[in-house]
Amino acid sequence: MRSSSPPPQKAASTSRNSATTIGAVDFLRAHDTMAALLPALTRMIALQKECAKALPAMFAACSVLQFESGQLILSTPNTALTAKLKQQLPRLQEKLLNSGWQVNAIRLKVQVADGIEKLPPPKQLALSTTAVSAFAKLGEALDESPRNAALRTALRAMVQRHS
Repeated sequence: MRSSSPPPQKAASTSRNSATTIGAVDFLRAHDTMAALLPALTRMIALQKECAKALPAMFAACSVLQFESGQLILSTPNTALTAKLKQQLPRLQEKLLNSGWQVNAIRLKVQVADGIEKLPPPKQLALSTTAVSAFAKLGEALDESPRNAALRTALRAMVQRHS
């Protein structure tokens, strides 16, 4: 028989997260200017969840930017997803209307994420002194023929770079 209570670790993290959430809500309610944002924030979160429920595969990378006067503005990370999502807008609008959201129009806005991953610089191998001296000896041992000229030049450059 399965126990309905969560494991102790999960319960602790859940209560900690709910305490943080309650703390954030209390903070917003405590300040007049912030308290005015709370209903709009709650509505945006609910709308975000509803859109994700309507189009789960596509909406994972999208987010609700604004919902005002029946016009919903969504952000997309790239133009390819924007093109795919445009085809699904009538379906999304219909599902939102059926859920009680008064959405008259939906606009899409491409917003490239700031956190684009930069490729790490290529790894530079560190050669031991034995390897460097072996390459130097190889470069000296090669014949000075036109066939070996490029190889000798490359070996000299590599030995100089690692010396």
